[in-house]
Amino acid sequence: MSKYRPVSPLVALASAVLCLLAAGASAQSTTSTLEERMSQKDFEASGLKRLTPAELSHLNAWLGARPVVAGSNGSFSSEPVFYPESGDREPITARIVGQFQGWRGKTRVTLDNDQVWEQAQSGSVGDVLMTDPEVRIKPMMLGSWLMNVEGCGCSVRVKRVE
Repeated sequence: MSKYRPVSPLVALASAVLCLLAAGASAQSTTSTLEERMSQKDFEASGLKRLTPAELSHLNAWLGARPVVAGSNGSFSSEPVFYPESGDREPITARIVGQFQGWRGKTRVTLDNDQVWEQAQSGSVGDVLMTDPEVRIKPMMLGSWLMNVEGCGCSVRVKRVE
């Protein structure tokens, strides 16, 4: 039995739209609609014409909240841009909300400042059970971040997801 699940049509459509947007995006982020960003031919070929007006409106709003931004190397990303300028990469001190049981490969933690961070490197650190531990997150080289959980002695590279 395969461990892979088929991709839903909506996820496939959203992925295709993001690829089209990345290919044709300008250097600035934009909040224009898909109809404005795409040629009529591309709009129809991608299947977007079959969406109801409400579905298309929802997709435009979703994409508008995730602007396509040009990187310094000319690449484009639709990932949320939490720290677009290097000056915004200041260390963060906060607390994990609730229990922390260690790192398990893709562990996500919610902080008391409403940020959500996910483990960005493989590996695990178990045998930990802490409630509301303090964390320190500091910027590292090449845009990465390192989270240290106080009282655990465990640090791991993380990325902000919310």
